[in-house]
Amino acid sequence: MTARIPLTPLTAAAFAPFGEVLEASGPPDRVINQGNCGRFHDLATLVAEGGGRIGVNLFDALPRALPYTLDMVERHPLGSQAFLPMHPHPWLVIVTPDEGGIPGRPQAFRAAPGQGINFAPGTWHGVLTPLAAPGLFAVVDRIAPDGEDPAANLEEHWFEAPWQVVEPG
Repeated sequence: MTARIPLTPLTAAAFAPFGEVLEASGPPDRVINQGNCGRFHDLATLVAEGGGRIGVNLFDALPRALPYTLDMVERHPLGSQAFLPMHPHPWLVIVTPDEGGIPGRPQAFRAAPGQGINFAPGTWHGVLTPLAAPGLFAVVDRIAPDGEDPAANLEEHWFEAPWQVVEPG
């Protein structure tokens, strides 16, 4: 039998052990451009260790459906990774705590339209998982220096038995 992961709403408090929720909520920190633009300032702690630099990429992921089968998670020990949706649809954020170098029990969040996330370095997480097309995301993460083995900043873990992300209830 496949173990189930109930899907919960993405909140800053629930996601705090894994990184930051990026969203424009509450009043802006500053109003700029002659009062026509609210700035929500410095929302993510971006990290690039080991000679890397921060880069902005666009990813176009195929939409998935619930229940969603989770058989693999990954992590990036040398840098943070921010997922910023470029679409107005909810999407899945899947994370697990680290338990002695391997992933623990997964948690699944439903990100609302307008919510992005920034994974802290070394956070076990699922892949980009849009729930509707288009699945276009801006991804801000570490770009490796020339000559670095890509495996230096990517570790994958395949579960012995898959998990299933389901609607609560």
